[in-house]
Amino acid sequence: MHATRTAKTAARKPEGAREPEGTSDRRPRTRGGFLLLGGVQMTLIFTLAALAVPLPRIGAEFRLDRADLILLSAAYGLTFAGLLLLGGRLADRFGGRRTLTAGLVVFGAASAAAPLAPGYEALLAARFGQGVGAALVAPAAMAVLRALFPAPAAYGRAMATWGGLSVLGATAGNLLSGVISAASSWRGTFAVPVAVTLAALLLAPRLLPATPPGTVRTLDPPGAGRTLDLPGALLATAGITLASFGLVLTDAHPWGSAPVLVPLLTGLALLAAFAAVERRTADPLLPPDFLRDGRRLLGLAAIGLTAAGTATVFVLLSLALQEGRGWSALLTSAAFVPFAVALLGSGRLAGPLIGRFGPGRVTGAGLGAAAAGLALLAATGFDGSIPYAYGLLPGLLLLPAGGALSFAGAAVLATDGVPAHRAGLAGGVLNTAMELGPTVLFAALLTLGGDAVSLAAAAVLFTALAVTTIRTK
Repeated sequence: MHATRTAKTAARKPEGAREPEGTSDRRPRTRGGFLLLGGVQMTLIFTLAALAVPLPRIGAEFRLDRADLILLSAAYGLTFAGLLLLGGRLADRFGGRRTLTAGLVVFGAASAAAPLAPGYEALLAARFGQGVGAALVAPAAMAVLRALFPAPAAYGRAMATWGGLSVLGATAGNLLSGVISAASSWRGTFAVPVAVTLAALLLAPRLLPATPPGTVRTLDPPGAGRTLDLPGALLATAGITLASFGLVLTDAHPWGSAPVLVPLLTGLALLAAFAAVERRTADPLLPPDFLRDGRRLLGLAAIGLTAAGTATVFVLLSLALQEGRGWSALLTSAAFVPFAVALLGSGRLAGPLIGRFGPGRVTGAGLGAAAAGLALLAATGFDGSIPYAYGLLPGLLLLPAGGALSFAGAAVLATDGVPAHRAGLAGGVLNTAMELGPTVLFAALLTLGGDAVSLAAAAVLFTALAVTTIRTK
C-alpha cells in the first residue's frame, strides 16, 4: 500500500519545486530503459502465443499427429514455467543485467535456430531452448526494473504499466502470427524474437543500470542470497514441468489415463518434496515468508486467473473461427484487433486509477469486467450463426478492458513492499503464476464439456475473486 500512497504524494509536488540535480538528465535514459525491458517482456509472451494460429500449417508440413502438436505448443511454456524460480534466484545472486544478458543470448540463439529447423525434433528442441532463455530473462528484467526505479512511488507506477504488457504481448502474438504466416510462412514469426533480442543486447549497456549481486540484509538468515539451493531448484523445476505436462496432455487423453496420471502425480510428489526441503534449508529458493502476505497472494491469484481466462478465449475462439466458421488465419487474427484496441485503451487508464483508488479495488473492478466479458461470450457459445459484430464483439471488448486493469493492479499487489534484493524472486514468482494459470485452468475447464460451459465457469471464478480482491486497499 505504501507504493500507492507515495504515488499519490508524488503527484502533488508543489509548484515551482526544484528537482534533484541530474534528474532531468536521467529521465530519457529511464524511459528508454523501461521501453527496452517492456519490449523484451512483451516478446517473451508474444513467443508463447506465436504458434497458436499457424500450428495447423506446421502439423501439415511435418505430418504431425495431435499429441505432437500439443507437445510442440507447450514446449516453450514448460521450460519457461519450470525454470522461473531458479531464474529469479540467479538474477538476485549474480545481478539482474548480467542474468538478463545471458538469458537473451540463449533465447536469441534458440529463436534463430527455430525457423531453420528441418523437422519436428529440431523445432521442438528450439522451443525448449527458447523457454530456458525466457526463464532467465523474465525475472532478471524485473530485477533491473527495480534498479531502474528505486523510489517506491516510481516503482509502483512502473509496475502498474508492467502488469498489462504480458497480455498485450499475447494479443500481439495472436494478431501478428496470423498476418506473418499468411504473408510468408510460420517460420517468419520467429523474426520478431530474433530482432528484439538483437536490439536488446545492443541497447542494454547504454540504457540499463548495472545491477550488482543482491545485498544481504541483517534480518536475513546467515548466508541468505549466497547459495542457489540446487536441491530446491531441481525439485521445483522437475515438479512444475512434469505436473504441467500432465495437465497439457488432458487435451488428448482422459484424466485417468497413464499418459496424464504418471507425469501429473510425479510432478505433484516432487512439488511436495520441494515444499518440505524449503522448510528445512537455511537459504530456500522460495522463502516461506514471501507468500505469507495476503495482498501478494491475491495479486498472484488474479494474475494467474486473468492470464488463464485470456488464453482460454484465444484458444477456443481461434478454433471456433477457423474450424467452425471456416475463417482463414489472417481473418482470425483480424478478429482480435478490437481486443487489442480495448486492451491498450484500458491499460492507459490503469496507472491513474490505481493511484486514486488503490490496486485492490482496480484489480477487483477489472476482474468483474472480465467476468462480464466471459459471460457474454459464453452466452453466444461461439455459435456460427450469430454475427460477429453483436455476438462476439461485446465480449471481446469487455474481457481485455477488464483484463488490463486486473493485470496492472495485481502486479502492484504482488510486488508492493518487495525489497530490492528479492526483485528477481518476485519476478520469478509473478511470471510463474502467469505461466501456470492458463495450464491449470484450461485443463480443468476442458473436463466440463463445451466452450460455453467452460467460459461460464471461468466467469464464476473471476466474479468470486473480484469480490474478495475489491475489499483490499
